Amino acid sequence: MKPELISFKLCPFVQRSVIVLLEKEAPFDITYIDLSNPPDWFKAISPMGKVPVLKVDDTVLFESAVIMEYLDEVNPPTLHPQNPLRKAQNRAWIEFSSTLFFCQYNLTMTAKDEAEFNRQCDEMRAKLAQVESQLAGPYFNGTDLSLADAAFAPLFMRLSLLEGWHAIGLYDGLPKVKAWAEALLSRPAVRGSVVPEFADLYRSHIGNAGCYGSTVFGAG
Repeated sequence: MKPELISFKLCPFVQRSVIVLLEKEAPFDITYIDLSNPPDWFKAISPMGKVPVLKVDDTVLFESAVIMEYLDEVNPPTLHPQNPLRKAQNRAWIEFSSTLFFCQYNLTMTAKDEAEFNRQCDEMRAKLAQVESQLAGPYFNGTDLSLADAAFAPLFMRLSLLEGWHAIGLYDGLPKVKAWAEALLSRPAVRGSVVPEFADLYRSHIGNAGCYGSTVFGAG
């Protein structure tokens, strides 16, 4: 039986697992739910009431990093570095990537005015600068794609759309991050990891928030 991912269409965290599965050409199913009105069956299987959830036969996994690692292990070859210390570093930066998603969320969905918006932009640039110092290029560890790349790729997809709607210079002074983002977004598995209408859904989502970002990105 194929594993089944459960998510909603804008979830960056399930997108990580989709990228892994597509890179490995592994079969899977995906079911989208309305997270604002989740079905009872989802509430029964998701201990934290969050997505993604992965169903493997009668077993349920949750938390995106855990799901990614499981999918990597059962669909060899691994996308983790072989060196134990480097693997641990990758896991740590995967955890760090989650803080960037929250920055991106605050930038687009919660900033109430220009000053707060600019503060969020500055925080995003500062965090990306920390990543810049770690990059080997063209991918996180060098020439080989890794789970760390899959973890960051959904962020870059969203930042690319934001920059296209209104240039805010999030990659200014960060040539390695910019090149890394472009390398990831050129991969078919990354481009195919979202629904075809993703860009429209994302812009509408920002618009519905009614925050400063709605005006900046022309979504209001």
